[in-house]
Amino acid sequence: MKEEDFIENEEQELFEHYRIEVDPGQKPLRIDKFLVNRIENASRSKIQSAADAENILVNQKPVKSNYKVKSNDIISIVMAYPPREIELIPENIPLNIVYEDDQLVIVNKEPGMVVHPSYGHYSGTLVNAMMYHLKDLPLYNTGDKRPGLVHRIDKNTSGLLVLAKTEQALNKLAKQFFDKTTERRYYALVWGTFKEKEGTITGHIGRNIKNRKVMHVFPDGSQGKHAVTHYKVLEELGYITLIECKLETGRTHQIRVHFQYIGHPLFNDFEYGGDQILKGTTFTKYKQFVQNCFNILPRQALHAKTLGFTHPSTGEYMRFESELPDDMTQVIEKWKRYLSGRESNE
Repeated sequence: MKEEDFIENEEQELFEHYRIEVDPGQKPLRIDKFLVNRIENASRSKIQSAADAENILVNQKPVKSNYKVKSNDIISIVMAYPPREIELIPENIPLNIVYEDDQLVIVNKEPGMVVHPSYGHYSGTLVNAMMYHLKDLPLYNTGDKRPGLVHRIDKNTSGLLVLAKTEQALNKLAKQFFDKTTERRYYALVWGTFKEKEGTITGHIGRNIKNRKVMHVFPDGSQGKHAVTHYKVLEELGYITLIECKLETGRTHQIRVHFQYIGHPLFNDFEYGGDQILKGTTFTKYKQFVQNCFNILPRQALHAKTLGFTHPSTGEYMRFESELPDDMTQVIEKWKRYLSGRESNE
């Protein structure tokens, strides 16, 4: 048997894909029994849930959990989350919940909140808060590391996230993110102006060789994974621009690293150079103005504004919009006032 697993999501390890080639001498065996011995920490019930959500394909066709594998079958399976590695503590943390039903929750995350526990962030995360909010649900008592989570956004990025409340919803949502059928649109403030009002950035994204904490674009495709970001200009604000980004893929730091790559880092993005004054004048007054903007918006200017997907049980297409957070709107207004003042002095 050859087995290959890889990670596919906007950040780290939120769901996994396995590809298994069955040995030529394999005798007929139920696929749930077959897979429970092939995938570490995957219970038979989780495999059955994945099958119910049509997340298990044999020879490119979905199968039920009672399908009997045979020699030379090619099995493909999407599992919604890996096992827990650290103890998760439910915490009563306020959340901005914009929608909730018996299958899922939509949260508008505040900037500064980490989405899930990881090294250095074991409490105060969105997952800790959801474990308290949904403490009576079986999914949030299974011992999984990121219960209900199928995508994430960076700590200092604000905006919309969907979390599942049931195992079935989790598998169906994970499949949509894996198949790239969800709609995700972001608003960002970036340095500089654009000659074209719309564009597409394409370039493989992988870990930076010199600094593993940040990402890097490998235009020759020698490393990393294929990534595509579509954008359009919404408003020019002098030396910065408000843009809308639509993700075709979901790689770690995708928008941030793609715009650095084309010479337009996100405003005040310290990891990708946007916390420097990259455009404008050399006047002390201007430098102080930009610094004041940095103080108002002490993070990268990025907001997950739109989230669309098919409801896992009703099949209805759902689309959510969120308002820009105060720090971004304040900075936008501040730049508008700066521009009007500069024009009146000319």
